[in-house]
Amino acid sequence: MYPYNDSCMEDLSPLQREIRQGKPFRSRGQEVVVSLLRTADLVRRVVGRTLEPYDITAQQYNVLRILRGAGEQGLPTLEIAERMIEQAPGVTRLLDRLEVKGLVRRQRCAQDRRQVLCWLTPAGLELVERLDEPVDSADAEAVAMLTPEEQDRLLRMLDAIRASRR
Repeated sequence: MYPYNDSCMEDLSPLQREIRQGKPFRSRGQEVVVSLLRTADLVRRVVGRTLEPYDITAQQYNVLRILRGAGEQGLPTLEIAERMIEQAPGVTRLLDRLEVKGLVRRQRCAQDRRQVLCWLTPAGLELVERLDEPVDSADAEAVAMLTPEEQDRLLRMLDAIRASRR
């Protein structure tokens, strides 16, 4: 860690002051990436605090939302993995935990025994519906300092970053 000197604070970017980095970033790109990662972590913690009383993680909640959207036909495990917000190498373990909690059920596909189909249980549906309002509030809180126009602009910029990496 580089020494942090309060006397030169005015020369530092807001991110440098926040992480107490006295040395300049190697590039603007590095500063943007560090800022994006730091911001994503902050938002993840806001959502995590919302989910904690319900004894589920953000990744588990993401699976529940994906399965709710799939409806009665369910989804194969690999399809769930592809739709995850954060890539999770252990989607099977994630589903194991949700199944133990009685929130999802799984069954081998009769047409293709290699495929495992997943559905929400009634308890899983009830939980994800109960979480709609608190998560919506957490989402709104996380970006409340931005105007609707700024939120739209941010969405377009984030879309551009993701589109360039597909």
